[in-house]
Amino acid sequence: MLVPVDAELNGIIVSLAYGTPDNLSGRPIYRNPICLLQTDAAEKLLRATGLARAIGLRLKVFDAYRPPEAQWRLWEACPDPTFVADPRRGSPHSRGVAVDLTLVDGSGRPLDMGTGFDATVDQSHHGRTDIPPEAQRNRFTLLGIMTAAGWDNYSKEWWHYQLFDARRYPLVADGAMAPPLL
Repeated sequence: MLVPVDAELNGIIVSLAYGTPDNLSGRPIYRNPICLLQTDAAEKLLRATGLARAIGLRLKVFDAYRPPEAQWRLWEACPDPTFVADPRRGSPHSRGVAVDLTLVDGSGRPLDMGTGFDATVDQSHHGRTDIPPEAQRNRFTLLGIMTAAGWDNYSKEWWHYQLFDARRYPLVADGAMAPPLL
C-alpha cells in the first residue's frame, strides 16, 4: 500500500523534480507532486532520516513513487536503460519502493555530489574518482546512511536507492494514488 511521506513530521525536504522542468525531460511531468512510498519503504526512509540527523544532515527527496505514465515520459526523453528503466519492464519507482535523494546540511543546502540529480553521465556512477574528493565523501556518506537503513543502491546513479528484491512488489497503477500528470 502506498502511503504519503510526511516531510514535516520526518524532517525530510521533499522537492519532487518531476513537478518542475529541472529533470532530464526538461519539463514538468507531475502537476501536483505527492511523495508516496510503499509502507516498507517509508519506514526505511524514516530510519535513514534518523541516521542523517545523528550526524547533522537531512535528506532531500527528488522522487519516490512514479506512475507508469510518468515512466513512459521519462523513457521518451531518455531511452537509455542505464538511467531510465524501460517502462515495459517496470521500475522500482513504479512499484513505490525507490527514492531519488541527496543530503543537505542543517541549513538545507545540498551537499556537493559531483553531478546534479538526473545527470546522464558516467560521473553519476558510484565510486567515481574523477569528481572532487568532497563529493566522493558526500556520496559515501549518503551510501552509508541508506545501506545502514536497509536500502540497496543502484551503481549507475548516486541518488537512486531501492528496497532489496524490489520486484516482489507489484507495479502500482492506481491512478487515485498517483501524482497527476500534466
